Amino acid sequence: MRLSEMREGQQGRILRIGGETRLRRRILEMGLTKGSEIYVEKYAPLKDPLELVVRGCHVSLRVKEAAEIDVEAL
Repeated sequence: MRLSEMREGQQGRILRIGGETRLRRRILEMGLTKGSEIYVEKYAPLKDPLELVVRGCHVSLRVKEAAEIDVEAL
């Protein structure tokens, strides 16, 4: 499933990060790496961006960017 398809309160593990090189590098710099466990904290009122908790840090990510990340639900 895509990260953008997850609902608030769900947990998952990152399987693959796609997208162009610049986007992939930015995502990796934020700490979203293959194998990382994530928690979808909440979506903004208009459903973009979404707030994640990764390794104890809060990270905001646009839904378009989250669609490039494959996850498995835990």
